[in-house]
Amino acid sequence: MRISWLQRGNDTSRGMVPDAAAGAEHGRDSTQGARARRTQRAEAHTTPIIAFSKDWRGDHTSNHHVLRELAKTRRVVWLNSVGTRTPSLSSARDLKTIKRKLTEVVRGAVNVENDLWVATPLVLPMPERPLARALNRWMVEGFVRAIRAKLGIDRFQLWTFLPNVADYLGMGEELSVYYCVDEWSMFEYLDHGTIVSHEQQLLKRVDAVFAVNHALADAKRDLNPTTFVAPHGVDHELFARALDPDIVIPADLAKLPEPRIGFYGTLREWVDFELIANIAKARPEWSIVLLGQQLSDVSAVANLPNVHLLGARPHAELPAYCAGFDVGIIPYRTQERMAFVNPLKLREYLAAGLPVVSTPISEVERYPGLCQVARDASSFVGAIERVLRLDSRAARLARSAAMRDETWQSRVEVVARCVDEVAERGIR
Repeated sequence: MRISWLQRGNDTSRGMVPDAAAGAEHGRDSTQGARARRTQRAEAHTTPIIAFSKDWRGDHTSNHHVLRELAKTRRVVWLNSVGTRTPSLSSARDLKTIKRKLTEVVRGAVNVENDLWVATPLVLPMPERPLARALNRWMVEGFVRAIRAKLGIDRFQLWTFLPNVADYLGMGEELSVYYCVDEWSMFEYLDHGTIVSHEQQLLKRVDAVFAVNHALADAKRDLNPTTFVAPHGVDHELFARALDPDIVIPADLAKLPEPRIGFYGTLREWVDFELIANIAKARPEWSIVLLGQQLSDVSAVANLPNVHLLGARPHAELPAYCAGFDVGIIPYRTQERMAFVNPLKLREYLAAGLPVVSTPISEVERYPGLCQVARDASSFVGAIERVLRLDSRAARLARSAAMRDETWQSRVEVVARCVDEVAERGIR
């Protein structure tokens, strides 16, 4: 089985399975050697994982999808965020988070589904302070040791979705993986120097790196040649429900006039609110619907009568909202960071059958027959008008069908096989 989307280096034909050519270099394997490797692979595929992740209770991210899939075949311990920045004591949101985390620390590891366990280690959220980092290493190592004893974990792999955990490598893991989901150095709310330094240390030390798009993988490969491209997947079964004629459109959306131009996601500084405002002003008869937690200044759109800020919604409810959208939009600012993103909503919109209009994003441009790309308000309005005119039930079914083979299950299965291969090569 060859999977062309998961690549290492510039060899686009290399699938993430044990390399047959490597075996040929060493002559024909003995029956005993082949049997030993098969056993080794089977064991690796079920080896427990301890993973540093974003907060379980936070926004639904790729962390959730990947670790949930892995927990279907092995024990997975999800460690809530160890802090990528120093919290602000003047921020009510940060203080609330601190209080919640202290409560979670006391609870220990909690089984949330399948064999997925969530735990919150106690850390001092000061990633730029050497003393705090030393204390955190001591506390986290003890915390992990206690969890392993409680859950009966002997051998394990250490995974991280966060860039600042190099200090926690070497806690007895047999293999380490960095699953890189973004270009962290470009986040305005993080200290640039600190995050770059931490991530560079991490890249140099882990056994394998997975990056969610090609540009991101290229950026990390200089420090770790064992870097692979692993695009996001989609929960196709969930989002295809938007095509069910009997699905109930949420009341807060159904009451808005059509056409409804929809977006969901955290409302942060990378969302181009000025662009959205210009679209809304150009077409006052359209309903512009924004779902998501507001973590940035939205004043550019807040007072426009046809822009509707409905707040965050649970992930499971998003297909019903997609069913009520006429178009799904990705109005991100045109900036350097966009070369490194891979929006989860892209494949979710398509699985729901929605026509998609986006600002220029490399991953969106990989679907030229399914998505429209617009560079300014005028072309964005034109693209929306075009897809509204051409849309049909058949077109929606075709878009959804195009995503049927891009499920999280298939994506994670190939990533797991790749990790098995890396583990096998390291043990030889």
